[in-house]
Amino acid sequence: MKKILVVCGNGLGSSFIVEMNVKSILNELGVQAEVSHTDLTTSKSEKADLYLGSKDLVESLDDGTRTVEGLTNILDNNELRIVLEKHLQ
Repeated sequence: MKKILVVCGNGLGSSFIVEMNVKSILNELGVQAEVSHTDLTTSKSEKADLYLGSKDLVESLDDGTRTVEGLTNILDNNELRIVLEKHLQ
């Protein structure tokens, strides 16, 4: 099962909202994945198949070994769906 980690600055509000949106979209797509959220500092030591967050924030996670997708608008479910379809199907 794939693991998706949603990242924000503090690991509280915005990443939790995106996590809920990710779960909803995955359910619509019929895709199972483990989804959680965390802050940027903690995310650097966590393993995931896909790291999601705002572009300006998650770019610092891209070390050449991680699959990182920066979102232009973290509340845009259409953008989120496109990213998830790209990486999970």
